[in-house]
Amino acid sequence: MEAGGVPSSGREIFVAVRGSRRDLIELAIAYGLILLVVWTPRPWQSLLWWDAAAAVAFILSISFDGRKAMGLRSVNLLRSLWVVGMALAAAAAVVLAAARLHTLHLPASPVLFIERYWAYALWAFAQQFLLQCFFLKRLLRLLPSAKSATLAAAVLFAIAHLPNPILTSVTFLWGFAACMIFRRYRNLYPLAVAHAIFGIAIAITVPGPVDHNMRVGLGYLTYGHEQRPADLPEP
Repeated sequence: MEAGGVPSSGREIFVAVRGSRRDLIELAIAYGLILLVVWTPRPWQSLLWWDAAAAVAFILSISFDGRKAMGLRSVNLLRSLWVVGMALAAAAAVVLAAARLHTLHLPASPVLFIERYWAYALWAFAQQFLLQCFFLKRLLRLLPSAKSATLAAAVLFAIAHLPNPILTSVTFLWGFAACMIFRRYRNLYPLAVAHAIFGIAIAITVPGPVDHNMRVGLGYLTYGHEQRPADLPEP
């Protein structure tokens, strides 16, 4: 018995239950806000996006496990760079196929390419960070096995890309593979780079009317029906 009259084993169980409840609440809040943003019409979507980002940042600030636990480190970086090589090879194959099918649409110059896709590369890093460092980390504590947590993370990742059939399929497969790779190497950087490569490859090879310019949620359903100024770029 301890001083408070509670057995150490009982206290450990109490702490574990309290921690699981907190993980579940944090997951529900973050994922609910993400879905709300995805399915909210403009101009409210932009406001909700910042609210969701602030909420996730606050949750991370009060439950920060350190850079090492989140894969923001140099350890295993070289060992996991094969992921980037695999992504480049897959992207090259897709680009060659698109060139033959006449669906390849590259920006006119390298400068325009960077201007168009640098923001997406940052967004790819943010998505990978959320998938591994927020959702997978909590699911590993909530679910009975690492495999079930990996599968659940991939499912949540794919659902957030509905109803876009191409992105939903790709994000499920990539989400599952990325979580497996992260569990092995615990390094986020190669996964973020690979994510950016895959996304940009889809953007330049799949015609906009087919994947609705990679939109998801309400934006996918309203594609082609919005009246937008000609000088506004696509999101």
